Amino acid sequence: MTTTCFTRPTFKSRVVPVIVLKDAAHAVPLAHALLEGGIDVMEITLRSGVALQAIETVARAVPQMHLGAGTVTRAAEVPQVMAAGATFALSPGCTEALVYAVRSAGLPFIPGVMTPGEVMSARDHGFTLMKLFPAAQAGGIAMLKALGAPLPDVRFCPTGGVGIDNLREILALPNVAMAGGSWLTPADSMRQGDWKRITQLAREATALAAGV
Repeated sequence: MTTTCFTRPTFKSRVVPVIVLKDAAHAVPLAHALLEGGIDVMEITLRSGVALQAIETVARAVPQMHLGAGTVTRAAEVPQVMAAGATFALSPGCTEALVYAVRSAGLPFIPGVMTPGEVMSARDHGFTLMKLFPAAQAGGIAMLKALGAPLPDVRFCPTGGVGIDNLREILALPNVAMAGGSWLTPADSMRQGDWKRITQLAREATALAAGV
């Protein structure tokens, strides 16, 4: 099957860790810690200078991990993340230039949206899986419920304000495919190399998701 920008990534987890890495050496042990906790996807954001190196390292050393490049905001970044080994990309927004870039490259893409108009625009381009971001500021669960009635053919990955306390309620919504969050990879745990804590957080999230 030909992969296009509309192809849904094939990871199984309904929880997507949103990761800001300060040290590329942390990428591989982090990937193993998440896998041990039942999470087979990583969104490594382009918010640090080591992001591309981290993606490349994980792609080479942990091929079973589904690698998403997050915070892709410029068309020029699309070939960069693909060359590093990312198999899909996510963005906090959606621009014509980005859509053209991912469509030309055939890179699965989850565009960011915040308003009904942005959802409709992304749907007009052909996307049916979108990142509601920032989810809390957009209205959170109430917004997701409100979008479900007029736009029933769209699924969301809410990110921003998602945590262990509201994960179950969010994932139970019929128009939520998955949810993203940074609570799974605390900065202090990564700094200290506390991979056991990250595995435990992943297990807790995986168990909650399985119960929905």
